[in-house]
Amino acid sequence: MFLLRSYVCIFPEKLKNQAELYVFLSVKFSNCNGKRKVQYESSEPADFKVDEDGMVYAVRSFPLSSEHSKFLIYAQDKETQEKWQVAVKLSLKPTLTEESVKESPEVEEIVFPRQVAKHNGYLQRQKRDWVIPPINLPENSRGPFPQELVRIRSDRDKNLSLRYSVTGPGADQPPTGIFIINPISGQLSVTKPLDRELIARFHLRAHAVDINGNQVENPIDIVINVIDMNDNRPEFLHQVWNGTVPEGSKPGTYVMTVTAIDADDPNALNGMLRYRILSQAPSTPSPNMFTINNETGDIITVAAGLDREKVQQYTLIIQATDMEGNPTYGLSNTATAVITVTDVNDNPPEFTAMTFYGEVPENRVDVIVANLTVTDKDQPHTPAWNAEYRISGGDPTGRFAIQTDPNSNDGLVTVVKPIDFEANRMFVLTVAAENQVPLAKGIQHPPQSTATVSVTVIDVNENPYFTPNPKIIRQEEGLHAGTMLTTFTAQDPDRYMQQNIRYTKLSDPANWLKIDPVNGHITTIAVLDRESPNVKNNIYNATFLASDNGIPPMSGTGTLQIYLLDINDNAPQVLPQEAETCETPDPNSINITALDYDIDPNAGPFAFDLPLSPVTIKRNWTITRLNGDFAQLNLKIKFLEAGIYEVPIIITDSGNPPKSNISVLRVKVCQCDSNGDCTDVDRIVGAGLGTGAIIAILLCIIILLILVLMFVVWMKRRDKERQAKQLLIDPEDDVRDNILKYDEEGGGEEDQDYDLSQLQQPDTVEPDAIKPVGIRRLDERPIHAEPQYPVRSAAPHPGDIGDFINEGLKAADNDPTAPPYDSLLVFDYEGSGSTAGSLSSLNSSSSGGEQDYDYLNDWGPRFKKLADMYGGGDD
Repeated sequence: MFLLRSYVCIFPEKLKNQAELYVFLSVKFSNCNGKRKVQYESSEPADFKVDEDGMVYAVRSFPLSSEHSKFLIYAQDKETQEKWQVAVKLSLKPTLTEESVKESPEVEEIVFPRQVAKHNGYLQRQKRDWVIPPINLPENSRGPFPQELVRIRSDRDKNLSLRYSVTGPGADQPPTGIFIINPISGQLSVTKPLDRELIARFHLRAHAVDINGNQVENPIDIVINVIDMNDNRPEFLHQVWNGTVPEGSKPGTYVMTVTAIDADDPNALNGMLRYRILSQAPSTPSPNMFTINNETGDIITVAAGLDREKVQQYTLIIQATDMEGNPTYGLSNTATAVITVTDVNDNPPEFTAMTFYGEVPENRVDVIVANLTVTDKDQPHTPAWNAEYRISGGDPTGRFAIQTDPNSNDGLVTVVKPIDFEANRMFVLTVAAENQVPLAKGIQHPPQSTATVSVTVIDVNENPYFTPNPKIIRQEEGLHAGTMLTTFTAQDPDRYMQQNIRYTKLSDPANWLKIDPVNGHITTIAVLDRESPNVKNNIYNATFLASDNGIPPMSGTGTLQIYLLDINDNAPQVLPQEAETCETPDPNSINITALDYDIDPNAGPFAFDLPLSPVTIKRNWTITRLNGDFAQLNLKIKFLEAGIYEVPIIITDSGNPPKSNISVLRVKVCQCDSNGDCTDVDRIVGAGLGTGAIIAILLCIIILLILVLMFVVWMKRRDKERQAKQLLIDPEDDVRDNILKYDEEGGGEEDQDYDLSQLQQPDTVEPDAIKPVGIRRLDERPIHAEPQYPVRSAAPHPGDIGDFINEGLKAADNDPTAPPYDSLLVFDYEGSGSTAGSLSSLNSSSSGGEQDYDYLNDWGPRFKKLADMYGGGDD
């Protein structure tokens, strides 16, 4: 694209009246590809002319006025005829004196950004006229700030007035404001002290533009290196360093490495460190047991005689100094190195006995058989003391393992594989013990200790096992009950025990089988059916149990899998059993198929047909076989009244011999819309429930009505009985009412003494004959001769009550007139017209206090509360 802008041209005042052939402006049109040929024209050709190179001239002399202060320059592409324009504004500039020339820049020539020059059709890189001195700035400078660094200039500042700027981190990017530049003079300055440890190098870019913002030079990179100063002490990575060295180590043995870092430049003296040992504690057996590499920090031994039993730990003070260790100018720091002298294996483990004994029951795993004990004189819980055990002989099948107890260092002999008593009754193991690390060189003791372990296997009763398990047999379904299928027996692994095995059925989901408890013969007790829900993938699983008579008894299970072969024992059925169609043959038809629980070749393909009777079936319907599994049912007549119809269909399978069945298809004929779908009303009416569901609902309604009726009858009968009792019972003769009023306490002092014998023989006071006819309680004794009931004596006795009750019970059992519902109701009969009246009138304050109630304690626990109330004295 072309870049066009408005230009302001300043005429010298001395050319105010004479501007002919004065070159005052150069116009360049820049485009993206640089291949276009542009032709220039002026809007005022009488006054201004533009050459092919873009130079603008005044073609005649004229005074500069407001009408000549503006004109346009046009540019037109010679190939595409595209046009562009730019506005030029002219103004006068006062004549400059020598003093003003010294103080102000020369008049600049405002130009468009120059294109890259072409040579033979190729781009040529333009040479830059920058003068950039190298910039190296020490850190931590004390100023004053801003501190001038370098002046950046372009050789074009002779003809143009330029503006300078810098960009990049430290200038206009974080951290901003560290470097600034004078936009006029190009003087680059720093505003604050620098820290090399934060930023060691700054990358800036310098820019030069004219007063209109046009770039006159390509940006140039400026690199400012921050010179390092020794302003950081060495720092150890750890203040305390820990290391170990084995006892008896030879001189030159590596111990550990300490490391310090310096934030200063590692390539300069400020960051070059040197190490040395300042002190050693304790100083025995030599004050210089260790030395350190002054460059790497590696600590090694320099003297012999390290003995853990004498000195277990050494403490060294390590110093790190920069400036290559210069004590005058270098900075230093210290750290502590703690060196622990470790024990070496100079004593092998030794068994405390030559032979160890143990026993284990057969078939048990993870059982500890024996504990192997050893002694070791090395430092406990170190690799030189920790023992490792291994079995060197007597266990070729790997049935035993030895684990080390980390606390006691004992060896635990453990069974890891089941042991069969019938195969091995005893094991004699050879075991060896050695330390986790080998013995130190020069030790005269053998490196390991050996012993033997005698393990006795204990015989136990084992589970019987079926072979094979599972056992698979093939049998046709439909086998009748009582047919022997197979013999399924188990083996007893206990060969040295005389035991018998008996068999029982553990799992038989369909209850088809039985097993002989002695010989294991399996016989059917029901017909085998492959279509049973208990058969999965034609396989029926039954589980049997074999139990021995050992101590304790053991048992094992076995699975019998019967693969049932299909026979043609199921007739096909229509599917679906319900369908719907329209009253007319078009556009609907019913697609049906057959459901046969048998499998090939006793299932499809199927034959579909309609029965001859009733004759309305073939008259109204027609069936067409689509393929071996599907058929289509259609209306044969032009119109069939809406309703539910049962259409019998004859379906025959392909078995040998084939099996046929007449299956009923319930078809709902309904009114249809234009799409052939039943209308909503017909759908709701015709979507009635099936026959079974309707019967179930009717039964529920009938049962509910019966329950409601029974409840109403029971309520009415209860009300009638209540009214009859109130009419038949004489209020004075209602003994129960008098008894129920047990909360009456009598009339106090007005109570009279009564003869209690009247309650014991009520018949002597008033015979039943004087009672009006029809006024009789339901539980009264009838009026005719009856057995004599025993009479209780007036004087109470503890044994009298029990005898009295037993004799009365016998008499009631032999009494034909006694109420049939409860013979014991006879004993609450008190007669009518008792002279004693209500029990509430008994005097308990005067006569009761004179009686002795201690005999109540002899009547048993049921009278204990009464005895406490009346036999407690004054309390």
